[in-house]
Amino acid sequence: MAEDAKPLLLGEDTSSSLQDDEYGINSEKQDSKPKSSRSHLILAICACIFGSPLQIGLNTAILNTPQDVIKSFYNQTYHDRYGKEIEGTLLTLLWAITVSFFCIGGMLGGLVAPTFAGKYGRKQTLILNNFIALACAILQGNAKTSGYFEMLIAGRIVAGICCGVVSAVAPLYLAEISPTSLRGFCGTCNQLSITMGVVLAQVLGLSSVLGTEDLWPFLVAAPAVPAIFSFLTLSWCPESPRFLLVVKENETKARKAMMWLRNSSDIAEDLEAITIERNEHRNSPKLSPKDLFKNPELRWPLIICIVLQMSQQFSGINAVIYYSTSIFKSAGLTTTSSQYATLGTGCINVLMTFVSALIMDRAGRRTLHMTGLGGMFTFSVLLVICLSLQSQASWLSYISIVAVVIYIIFFATGPGSIPWFMVAEMFAQGPRTAAVSVSVVVNWLCNFVVGICYPILQKAITTYSFLPFCVMLAFFFIFTYLFVPETKGKTITEITMLFREQTDSAAATEILSPALVEYEITVEEDNSIAASHRHLTSSLEGSQNPVSYRK
Repeated sequence: MAEDAKPLLLGEDTSSSLQDDEYGINSEKQDSKPKSSRSHLILAICACIFGSPLQIGLNTAILNTPQDVIKSFYNQTYHDRYGKEIEGTLLTLLWAITVSFFCIGGMLGGLVAPTFAGKYGRKQTLILNNFIALACAILQGNAKTSGYFEMLIAGRIVAGICCGVVSAVAPLYLAEISPTSLRGFCGTCNQLSITMGVVLAQVLGLSSVLGTEDLWPFLVAAPAVPAIFSFLTLSWCPESPRFLLVVKENETKARKAMMWLRNSSDIAEDLEAITIERNEHRNSPKLSPKDLFKNPELRWPLIICIVLQMSQQFSGINAVIYYSTSIFKSAGLTTTSSQYATLGTGCINVLMTFVSALIMDRAGRRTLHMTGLGGMFTFSVLLVICLSLQSQASWLSYISIVAVVIYIIFFATGPGSIPWFMVAEMFAQGPRTAAVSVSVVVNWLCNFVVGICYPILQKAITTYSFLPFCVMLAFFFIFTYLFVPETKGKTITEITMLFREQTDSAAATEILSPALVEYEITVEEDNSIAASHRHLTSSLEGSQNPVSYRK
């Protein structure tokens, strides 16, 4: 239609052309509503986080509590085939594979997710991904009935693909639908949902619920529930306005989506920020991960994002999530007590992630990340000391439990959520797809290394198995202090300019590929466009135009 092709003009009166749109917004009525209404934004956030990231938490922790029951199924299956029990070493290896192959799938999902999100949109990718979640539930839920533990392992790979897609796309969708002032809160909601999924998996996995010999197939099929919820609710929400305007260049749909999310027709400030990014993205080349490493201006933020992802996984958190029950057993608790202690730590993780979401846009990303890493280092050291000396003093086992709890509190403070959404903050639309792909693959690769190495490490050095994590936490704290910038309250354009100013453009151009040279030239031109755009906006201040601009 001709109206769809109509360009977005600053100062244009949109109230007459957008009386009724596809999301149910009536522009004339919206003018009378409070501009601070966040109801539609909250609905979109809830539809995203309770349907997609929740699946990551469920699949991450769903095998933790009932691991002894599922290992018995492995033993029984092996005995039925070969007439003998599985050797202890082989059983340990099979279980490590079952846990860690989830991460292999995560890497595959993380690799393909940016491509699908760039072609079909963030929302549509999340909706289609739910069919992968259903396939995962079918495989895992029928493993016991079929008598093949290989189906459970295959289901874990499929679950990883599903969660790899979510880990790349959900933070992107949340960051792109949220205003700058709430971007940290929305990004942390992603991690909040993951932690809630972990707790839900721990509750369902209790021996008094679904963690029994007969009911565990229903437990491993549980991720189908949030997948169905996501399909039913996210379908009613709009696509990311940034995707619609910057990638698809559909200005009318972007305007409608933004009006729905803000529950207001006063969207000029949000559209201005996206329009500036659209100008940068237009005519810029598609950058590959190789190009990001070649360009000094993009290489340094990419390295920062990679180290942030490593700091999350090599902090040892997934060793706690995957094997917390066995850690508590080694501290002297019974099997039942260990399960409830694991559940307690999960609840604390949810609570502190919620607190982190509330203070993220006040305290800042860098401050919270350093606080989290420093606290995790301190209590990891304490945990190693307590576990190594508890044979001499039994009361130290209780101190080790407290150390695990406080360790998780500090993880939720910053390292749990910040690495996921900072990659979306530190890159403009052009290089963002490649940067997200690299960051997600690094995160899942580190997750895989921890998942497959920790049980072997625990068996080899027993009570000192957390010592390597202590060393890495110290390194990540120092790196964050020296090199990670604060992004609180800054637009994506301002953040990318921060790195641009730190780079000697003249020296960098000499080693750039032709595509990157073209990108540099385009960025310089777009800076001029952005400056003109801001000047025009300033000149419209105080006018009677129905589109207002807020400082």
